[in-house]
Amino acid sequence: MTKEKTRFVYVTYIVSTPEKVFEAITKPDVTRRYWGHENVSDDWRPGSRWQHVSASETRKVQLVGEVIESSPPSRLVISWANESEAQDPEAYSRVTFDIEPYEEMVKLTVTHDDLVIGSGMETGVTKGWPIVLSSMKSYLETGRGLDVFAKPKAA
Repeated sequence: MTKEKTRFVYVTYIVSTPEKVFEAITKPDVTRRYWGHENVSDDWRPGSRWQHVSASETRKVQLVGEVIESSPPSRLVISWANESEAQDPEAYSRVTFDIEPYEEMVKLTVTHDDLVIGSGMETGVTKGWPIVLSSMKSYLETGRGLDVFAKPKAA
């Protein structure tokens, strides 16, 4: 039986350049500054593997996938799965980053497809992408990302 799938789309506008936005997604030393993780690949070319690695001392690989399409600085498409489910082809979803100049800004559209409805991945994606992309925007515009792992303090 085929599981029902959905997708999540997030659009934001960033005062930056397409090149800097693309680098913010693909350069480990930049992703760590706004995400607390590093997106790592040998070359970000189609067929290459990529990993989402904790920037902490543990350097734990959390997500894995393959580069499906790469057209710097306007488009990147990657497959995406929890590292613990990497051997299950059904566990993979797909993320597309479309980066377009828009007046003096960049329009970034992130589309996360092939999410199983009600899955932990769908929940994580719908909660995670807005804070991560808000942090990227803050970092690119001010030089300071948000603390994406901040927890509300008890009153």
